[in-house]
Amino acid sequence: MCPPHGSANARRDRPWRAGDLLTSLQNARVKHVVRLRQRRAREREGRFVVEGWRELARAFDAGAAIETVFHCDALHRGAFERDLLGRLGRADIELVATSAEAFRKMSYRQGPDGLLGVVASQALGLDQLGDSRDGLWLVVEGIEKPGNLGAMLRSADAAGAGVIVADPKTDVFNPNVIRASIGTLFTVPLAVATGDEVRGWLQARAIRPITATPEATAPYTEADLTGNIAIVIGSEHAGVSRAWLGADSASVSIPMSGDADSVNAAMAATILLFEARRQRI
Repeated sequence: MCPPHGSANARRDRPWRAGDLLTSLQNARVKHVVRLRQRRAREREGRFVVEGWRELARAFDAGAAIETVFHCDALHRGAFERDLLGRLGRADIELVATSAEAFRKMSYRQGPDGLLGVVASQALGLDQLGDSRDGLWLVVEGIEKPGNLGAMLRSADAAGAGVIVADPKTDVFNPNVIRASIGTLFTVPLAVATGDEVRGWLQARAIRPITATPEATAPYTEADLTGNIAIVIGSEHAGVSRAWLGADSASVSIPMSGDADSVNAAMAATILLFEARRQRI
């Protein structure tokens, strides 16, 4: 005997359609979001995942190309999520309701808030850059940990700086970059290029590189961080490449009183950015 129309068995036997509650962990759309955790899939498709209401709100306000938003009412923590869904719906962005189980399958967070979007990747060439506030830039090279890059973006946003990633191998659309940046990936001027391209871009605009390195004898507090400058931060393991330590770049250090010879890369960026901000007051 056939199950009654609208029963659970009937819903399970037909494919998901727009307007349905997405519940199946085997659904193609669920699998697609899970695949986007991998860099290869993100680069092949030109899409990435943005999770969380703050991150999605900043992406939306910045004009990011949000294609689909998956949402689970049971996981919402307050009115913020519902308000954002209303704004997204009025902008004709596709909204897909899911069960808690299906949403958790797609989520990369331990405590999701029930909002996750698929966003088209934007161009990040140097030719796309606008101006930073007060001519302040942060150049980062060889940053291994996505969370560090996200924290740098957050600090740059607070300090009014633009960010240039001088290493195309760095994946700025990694989910942990977006999470650690709390969506400021979408609010700061941002570009990705090779080190040579970045140095040429800075030189053409008379922007002075200020390179942070433990080898420098001058402490950052004695450096002139006003005007058009680019603070250059390298990896915690290897520091900046030698090309950044040429005659056209000033080098500064952060004085250390303990046994460690350096601080976390994101912390170093924050210290120098806010010293530059202080000198501009």
